[in-house]
Amino acid sequence: MISGGLDQIFNWPRPVKRIILTVVDAIFITASFLAAMVLRLDSLHWVSAPQIWVALAVTLPVTLLVFDRLGIYRTVVRFIGIDALKAIGLGVVLSVLFVLTASQFFQLLVPRSVPFIYGLLLFILAGGARFMVRSLFLQRRSLQKSRVIIYGAGMCGRQVLVSLQQASDYLPVAFVDDSPELHGAHIGGLEVYPSEAIPRLMASTGAKTVLLAIPTATLAQRKRIIARMEGLPVRVQTIPDMTDIVSGRASVSEIRQVAPEDVLGRDPVPPDPALIGANITGKVVLVTGAGGSIGSELCRQILRQRPSQLALLEQSEIALYMIERELDAMAAKEGIDVAITPLLGSVQHEGRMGTVLNRLGVNTIFHAAAYKHVHLVEENVVEGLRNNTFGTLTMARAAIQAGVDMFVLVSTDKAVRPTNIMGASKRMAELICQSLASEQSRTRFCMVRFGNVLESSGSVVPLFRRQIAAGGPVTVTHREVTRYFMTIPEASQLVIQASALARGGDVFVLDMGEPIKVYDLARRIVRLSGLKPFVAGERGAETGDIEIVFGKLRPGEKLHEELLVSDHARPTRHPRILTEPVTSMAWSELEPVLRRLRDACDAYDITNIRNILVSAPVEYKPAPRIADLVWRLGARSAAAE
Repeated sequence: MISGGLDQIFNWPRPVKRIILTVVDAIFITASFLAAMVLRLDSLHWVSAPQIWVALAVTLPVTLLVFDRLGIYRTVVRFIGIDALKAIGLGVVLSVLFVLTASQFFQLLVPRSVPFIYGLLLFILAGGARFMVRSLFLQRRSLQKSRVIIYGAGMCGRQVLVSLQQASDYLPVAFVDDSPELHGAHIGGLEVYPSEAIPRLMASTGAKTVLLAIPTATLAQRKRIIARMEGLPVRVQTIPDMTDIVSGRASVSEIRQVAPEDVLGRDPVPPDPALIGANITGKVVLVTGAGGSIGSELCRQILRQRPSQLALLEQSEIALYMIERELDAMAAKEGIDVAITPLLGSVQHEGRMGTVLNRLGVNTIFHAAAYKHVHLVEENVVEGLRNNTFGTLTMARAAIQAGVDMFVLVSTDKAVRPTNIMGASKRMAELICQSLASEQSRTRFCMVRFGNVLESSGSVVPLFRRQIAAGGPVTVTHREVTRYFMTIPEASQLVIQASALARGGDVFVLDMGEPIKVYDLARRIVRLSGLKPFVAGERGAETGDIEIVFGKLRPGEKLHEELLVSDHARPTRHPRILTEPVTSMAWSELEPVLRRLRDACDAYDITNIRNILVSAPVEYKPAPRIADLVWRLGARSAAAE
């Protein structure tokens, strides 16, 4: 009931609250003056003296006017601080001086010590009452806050403490730091503990969230810290990266989920300035698939290298609209003067592509337009090949005819010994670029392969988070399935830098570290959400929060992806970019294969398409499909009858 009454009062209009404060202060002024007289004279005989009441009658409005002029009634009481207390003190001093002056000038017979006693009492009442209201408000609000332990007692952690104390969602209860010299110290009223104390602090304070306030830590250091807390029922969150804070793109008080790259613990290599801008700065650059996960990040990275013009090609209108708006805002904020040209269209339209390249005078193409989801392309074979393979052929021919300097094909690890149509279609696209690179010297071609990128559309991390938010279950295709992972910014930076290393027809492979079990990644994300994962039927399942269920590999999916065809990959000047010699075909050999493949697509002859891909030098070995097996069994049964 009391809490509800306070809520009503705090929600009253500001003018009403100012009137109430004025009335309360009038009562405090009167009470302080009368109490000072009683304390000084130790009797009530002065009550009949009219001069005393005249002194009070003059002091009351003057003091209220002084308080108003000092802005005391414009201060929000629940957020009152030291500045407001100083203003109240100054107002009281001026009121005391007025009483002294008035009593002497008008012969009001007020004892000289009364104004000083009155001032002390008024300061205690006016200031104390306001701080009591503030304390009630903060105490009430603290009951509604989530208790949080701040990991990191450095400057950033202290800034986070101040920000959270003013916010309405979190209540800091302790600091944790790995520095022994800080253990036992008190910062902002909170004690600093070692990281080993986190379980005890959770039990004693009720904290269920640990906030990482260590933006300068490397990803490897973050991974070690997070690994220590994996077994605890605690949600781990973080503040933005220090570069985002310094650049103004984020503030220290922004609390975010722990990024997947923190879990992976892989620190990116700073870009080489000589490579990152080689094919971009001062040039006309075209990005196909500009609204996709990789395409959009390529656009962001390219824009910062200041091309003379950045053209965005995208067949989805809404995706093009969103990336154009984002890049326009980014250019305005960062003071980048680059012409941004949005282009609606498909890479399969030869006339449109030729017109675009010639009209803009494009120097560099980053070809990221592709259908990438394995199971969707497996069920839409013809459209997958038309977009991924023949779309690349159309763009490559148009680039040669328009005299484009550099053509970069964004490829995939699924092009290595593919078991699905998507991978085979991208390997065919690589063969096209390799073949055309050897047929002419005007346009340099290169291909860049890498695995899965974190947080991309349709990737497992956003899916896991949505499933956790819904209460589970979290779905993993297979307990043993592994994948290579890389962040979108790092992958895009490396693609751009690889293009500067190309001599023509090169296949570059990005170093993605060690493959990761998707099951392990799912468990970590559940634990970092403050929940316990479990698998039904296993030990400890009865105490779990989020179930992990296993399905089966979808058509065309591998249990383990590969990045390299052979062991002959060679290093380049960049530590995370390798180059690998792979099988290629002369155009005279490849063209008939492409002609037969196009005819099969036009006829929607899926069986013939698969046969052509199997016979082509792409090492395509399609995984058995249930539908095909059922058809074959049916055909054998019919033949036997």
